[in-house]
Amino acid sequence: MKFTASKPSIINELGLLQGIVEKRTTMPILSNILIKTEKDKVVLMGTDLEVGLKTYFDADIKEEGVAAVNGRKLFDFIRLLPEGCEIDFIRKDDYLIVRCGESEIKIVTAQEDDFPAIQECSFDRNVSFNLNEFKDMIDCVLYAITQEQRYYLNGALLSIKKNQLELVSTDGHRLAYNRREFDDLITEEEINQIVSKKTLSELKKFEDEKIDFDFDENSLFFRVKNRMLISRIIESKFPNYQAVIPKDNPNKLLIGREDLINAIKRVSLLATEKSKGIKFEIKKDELKMLSSNPEIGEARDKLEVEYQGKDLEIGFNAQYLLDFLNTVSSEKVRFEIKDENSAVLIKPEPEEKGIYLYILMPMKI
Repeated sequence: MKFTASKPSIINELGLLQGIVEKRTTMPILSNILIKTEKDKVVLMGTDLEVGLKTYFDADIKEEGVAAVNGRKLFDFIRLLPEGCEIDFIRKDDYLIVRCGESEIKIVTAQEDDFPAIQECSFDRNVSFNLNEFKDMIDCVLYAITQEQRYYLNGALLSIKKNQLELVSTDGHRLAYNRREFDDLITEEEINQIVSKKTLSELKKFEDEKIDFDFDENSLFFRVKNRMLISRIIESKFPNYQAVIPKDNPNKLLIGREDLINAIKRVSLLATEKSKGIKFEIKKDELKMLSSNPEIGEARDKLEVEYQGKDLEIGFNAQYLLDFLNTVSSEKVRFEIKDENSAVLIKPEPEEKGIYLYILMPMKI
């Protein structure tokens, strides 16, 4: 294998692969990326067996071949090369030689036959939607995804219907729901798949106007220009999220988002480290917030609000509130509360693009 490529053409692709390849693994081959020449381009592949990435860049191919090398070392070397330099890649025996001017590195190659196969996809379903809108939706649900033995909670539910896309996530204490309309989204079937947190995080790094989506019995496929992300399907049933969305919470609290964020940050400074609990005392036109830590002290704050309902005292995890508030841009947010023990519905006011709901269980303080 022998080819020449410019630094700008390869560095972004190698950078994306850093989020895929395993840093610490019992399978050393997974810390490698596979480099393969094809006509006038070079294909790069990486996988951790759960998520894989296949991408390519243009190059001057002098001799076709393949090599598996440590992805981190290759990226770090090329990243430190001068801007605009032309880089030569030469496979010689058990080494990949990478050279730019007087700078050179020889990396021991791994056995390429041991590299896991990367699945292909023809994207015959022709399902596409706006990438930037989808990335906004990911921001609205990513924080509520947990990592635990209940595999269905390790990702977000992606639901695709005619002209409509939904993302839903939950960790058992809260649920984030986002729905948007896409005029150009066409599908003959309703699609429901759980997408892993790592996959969603990697998709946020991609840039383009649209994203293509497809799946088979084992994997989900996302294509953005020259990049294809492959994600192993999470074979579990997602919880019935519709059943936990409150429908008729009678007590309505309307409050400025920025004021609330700042007050929560101040009051939570003295909340206990483990629970991060703060108490809301809600009365007509006012919200008192307080926290207490026997080892440090207590903090209080008060805000003017619009409130319709009975007087309430209710506790929340401060970080859970901030996770939601930091993902919306509306001037105000609305809390719909039943009582101090039931799930609270929170949403932007006025509504932003589509529908964004946050359901949060209160806590005892």
